[in-house]
Amino acid sequence: MFGLGTQELLIILVIVLVIFGAGKLPQIGEGLGKAIKNFKKAANEAENAVDITPEEDKKQVEAKKEDKDA
Repeated sequence: MFGLGTQELLIILVIVLVIFGAGKLPQIGEGLGKAIKNFKKAANEAENAVDITPEEDKKQVEAKKEDKDA
C-alpha cells in the first residue's frame, strides 16, 4: 500500500492520535467511510449513466458471453 510499512503506519497513527485525540477518531473514521461509500456510489452511477450501448448490442454481447461459458 503506497510502499508504507508497519512502522510508518504506526507513526502516522500516533501522530493522528496526538493531533485529534482518541475521542475524535471514531468520528473521523465514520466520515471517511461515508465519503468513500458516496464516492463509489457516484462512480457506479456515472458509469451506468454513460453507457450508451444500444439494447440490441447488449443482448448480443450477453449471448456471446453465455456461449463462451457453456
